[in-house]
Amino acid sequence: MMRQYELVERVLAYNPHADEQLLNRAYVYAMQKHGAQKRASGDPYFNHPLEVAAILTDLKLDDATIAVALLHDTIEDTDATRAEIDQLFGSEIGEIVDGLTKIERLQLVTREEAQAENLRKLLLAISADVRVLLVKLADRLHNMRTLDFMPADKQMRIASETMDIYAPLAGRMGMQDMRSELENLAFRTLQPDHYKAITDRLADMQAEFKGTIETIKSELTTKLEEAGIDARVSARVKSAWSIATKIERKQIALELLSDMIGFRIIVPTVADCYRALGIVHTNWKVVPGRFKDYISVPKHNDYRSIHTTIVGLGRQRAELQIRSEEMHRIAEYGIAAHALYKEGATNDLHTLEGESQAFAWLRQTIEHLTTGSSTEDFLEYTKLELFQDQVFCFTPRGRLIALPRGATPIDFAYALHTDIGDTCVGAKINGAIMPLVTHLQSGDEVEIIRDQNHLPPANWETIAATGKARAAIRRAVRIAAQQRAHALGEHLLSSLLEREGVSIDEAEADHLAKALTYSNKRDLLVAIGEGKVEPDLLATELAAVKGIKKRRKKPLDLPHPDKAEGWFALRDTDMFRFRVPGGQRSGPNARAALTQLGFSTRVTISPEGVVPGDRLVGIMRPNAPIMVYPIHSDALVELHDSDLAWIDVRWDIAGREDRSYKVVISMLTVNKPGSLAQVSAAIAAAEANIHNLVMRIVSPDFHKNIFEIEVRDLGQLTDVLLSLKLTPGLSQVRRATVAEAESVAIQEWAGASADQQVTQ
Repeated sequence: MMRQYELVERVLAYNPHADEQLLNRAYVYAMQKHGAQKRASGDPYFNHPLEVAAILTDLKLDDATIAVALLHDTIEDTDATRAEIDQLFGSEIGEIVDGLTKIERLQLVTREEAQAENLRKLLLAISADVRVLLVKLADRLHNMRTLDFMPADKQMRIASETMDIYAPLAGRMGMQDMRSELENLAFRTLQPDHYKAITDRLADMQAEFKGTIETIKSELTTKLEEAGIDARVSARVKSAWSIATKIERKQIALELLSDMIGFRIIVPTVADCYRALGIVHTNWKVVPGRFKDYISVPKHNDYRSIHTTIVGLGRQRAELQIRSEEMHRIAEYGIAAHALYKEGATNDLHTLEGESQAFAWLRQTIEHLTTGSSTEDFLEYTKLELFQDQVFCFTPRGRLIALPRGATPIDFAYALHTDIGDTCVGAKINGAIMPLVTHLQSGDEVEIIRDQNHLPPANWETIAATGKARAAIRRAVRIAAQQRAHALGEHLLSSLLEREGVSIDEAEADHLAKALTYSNKRDLLVAIGEGKVEPDLLATELAAVKGIKKRRKKPLDLPHPDKAEGWFALRDTDMFRFRVPGGQRSGPNARAALTQLGFSTRVTISPEGVVPGDRLVGIMRPNAPIMVYPIHSDALVELHDSDLAWIDVRWDIAGREDRSYKVVISMLTVNKPGSLAQVSAAIAAAEANIHNLVMRIVSPDFHKNIFEIEVRDLGQLTDVLLSLKLTPGLSQVRRATVAEAESVAIQEWAGASADQQVTQ
């Protein structure tokens, strides 16, 4: 355990004006409060805040932040109070400790809605003082370093939370070293087999190319010295997680990766960066297409460097990063390198935004909290923004727009302004009219073509790559749907009034709305149009408002009750109640004829297959049968922009609970003996049955397995997916795409054809 004077000396080494008394008081107070508390490892609990403080001294943070690190668990885990912290250490430190305490109580990676709400709280706490984030990241880093002492289920939860939220958040703040260590520690916990395979190969390659690395390093140093450039040259091997993501993205074996070895050239000035680049390109062959100038156009997190790749000794490719000392400091420490808390500095985000693009992103994200979007929308928006890499495009007037890889002109339009995105109908890329699905490349000039009468179709959400665009599209679609529901509700209410031979004024309409628990007439009409108000209940309340006796309706006469196997009943209404005749039930690739008030109606099932619990939607057309689809059906994409009414349909499988349904799942497995047995055991543990299997080799180390399984309902399918995600050696476990599901069906059909040929 670090001693009191050792911690103070570490701070004084980079900040001679640090408040020694503050650090000493915080050390003694935290040690006394935590007392005899122990961690899961058996170590004294006080060792944890002490290690967090040590991590922050490596970032050269101010003495107040170091004191907060020592105190960050006192309110949460001891009898210390906020008032006591304020009295002893000041309200500034007390506020930061209190913000960290609120974050400590969060449990991310639970239900999606809860996770989104907790992420809101996290970012709002950071917005009050960004030092909350710095201490929290250091706290998470030490917890990840000691994760092995926790129970297995808690290890998985904390590692997933780290990979989903904290590692990318550190990256967004420019803290690349911390991000890399967090990712590797989480990777080791979540996919230990993958981690071991990659690290073992890395160790072998590092030993094999040790001589090559030293030779290239020596040659670079010599050439730069001869040119009069004072440079520091260092070599490195990429992290296990970055290699794993590149293997997955490029679908190639580890041995085929060409830029495993990297070198950093650190020089005094920006001018020296470009001089060094000239020396490198003059003396070595350059790999085409691998040059990036992040000095001229910095990344979103303030990262600046020149990247190039050369062919060195033995035709070994080597990636070079050329940067100044100041750029290197920001690349390593991110926001911590801005020295934001010097005497007289402020932590107000409006002021800091001009100093750091990372703060500008944080402000935009926090502003998104006030848009009133749903928690699920916010979670998707934030995660998309956290995980982006960038391309840089220009408006015709030369304005630079940074977008993620895979962005389209739709994302470009929404990045300019929400109104431009909503009214976008086309785009010119480098002067040529191109489809809106075109992926933009760095350097593209994009001109948006607009129509003020246009509204974004719902299927744009599948095209857009940015959280901002998706949230705006979803909001516009939701508003348009409410307008359509309002018009339909107005029509249905008018029909009811005409049938009853009555009319109502505005006061009576508001009275009717409140009787049905809606705040006003408009909300009531929208609810009627969305099918949320039962017709019988509406008629009853209308009669009460008008003071008339409600006439009894004749019950619905549904044909062929003896043939019904079960009901598909429209939610919250009996007006469109219908059933499946002849014992046909919906399932994968089913085409089931339904009877609905004398009309012929059918259920269309997409190739993924549906299971009880999946949401079903009924599409109501004028003078036509109701069409029923699962919510994930591709057919619904084309119907988003129509004026047709959407009605939720519920499952009713009473008496048929033992029926099984086919659904397709996919996963990535390590190529080793017994991996298929592990998958089978995990599926069997959830009491599901394997019906069919397709296996594809994606690299020498990994296989992609696509299983068609039989389950009772959505709950059992969820159990299967959870069981597989907890199985070592598996990753990317999910419900299959349409193409993957079709590959299983094609193989099954091909097998059947072969059997027929043998029989004949």
